Amino acid sequence: MTIAFTFAEILALVAPERSLGCMGEAPMEITGIAALDQAGPRDLTFLGNRKYTAQVPGTKACIVLLPLDYDGVPRDGQVFLFVKDPSHALARLCAQTEARLWPRPSPGIHPTAIIAPGARLGANLHVGPYCVIGENAVLGDGCILEAFNHIGREAKLGADNWLKPRATVGEYCETGARVKLQVGALVGGDGFGWEMAGGAYKKIPQIGTVVLEDDVEVGANSTIDRARFSTTRIGEGTKIDNLVQIGHNCLVGRHCILVSQSGLAGSTVLEDYVALAGQAGLAGHLRIGKGAQIGAQCGVMSDIPAGAVVLDSPALPVKTAFRLMALKQRLPELFKRVGNLEAHLGLK
Repeated sequence: MTIAFTFAEILALVAPERSLGCMGEAPMEITGIAALDQAGPRDLTFLGNRKYTAQVPGTKACIVLLPLDYDGVPRDGQVFLFVKDPSHALARLCAQTEARLWPRPSPGIHPTAIIAPGARLGANLHVGPYCVIGENAVLGDGCILEAFNHIGREAKLGADNWLKPRATVGEYCETGARVKLQVGALVGGDGFGWEMAGGAYKKIPQIGTVVLEDDVEVGANSTIDRARFSTTRIGEGTKIDNLVQIGHNCLVGRHCILVSQSGLAGSTVLEDYVALAGQAGLAGHLRIGKGAQIGAQCGVMSDIPAGAVVLDSPALPVKTAFRLMALKQRLPELFKRVGNLEAHLGLK
């Protein structure tokens, strides 16, 4: 994987507020992006986390993206570029790199694709090998189906969707504009609905749909279940990591973040800007308030108010959780002291 940017291109993309160092003594282009302690003399690096500040003077990178208040000077042949947010500046550079490494496929329909009668295809589509598009499905302009994708009957995809290989949009489900589904993502599998009858589980038909609003991204092998009735909905701009499970009839608000292996049981509501850390698990029929943050491996069994930060299982306010974590470290000492006390009092 080759990266090559000239100084002029970097300056145009990063737009630094000021710079230090002599570009004439540095290489005319960079060929890589690396961490501060791993960068070589033709790499670009950045200070995105203040805890790595001490690594800046020793980095071998020829270009370093730094926050505006960094106090230091570059070595010979090294350039410091000062920006408001080094991480955001690097993201603009990486976006250009991504466009070069993974260019949009050319419009066209592969001869192995299967397109059912009544399907309506927009302009400038790319439909790759072995894709299946169901009866009366609708694909908006500029959609990309890379390979082995399945679009169910009556499904509707908005403009500029991008489906990586083996991603699926089930029957009657809908996506907005600029939705991206990573490898193996499944939108619209059956919700997990069963009832005990006559000593055996009987399936409850799942006859609802899934709607993904504009600019949603779903990670690899994540699943969003169709509703038992009505709609499972993912709000505008929400980003879902790999291996996330969203149950039937869940309503996820706008601009939420769901990190890998987190899961929502059915009919749970996340209001806007909620963040779930890795392996957080939420019971069903809950409401998580706007802007709440759920910590890693947190078990949530009751509603969480807006803006709250919770940890542990069952979920506790973050300050309480930290106190309990500290106290747990003292339990062996406490048991020893109680044992000594019992022995002193002749209780054992």
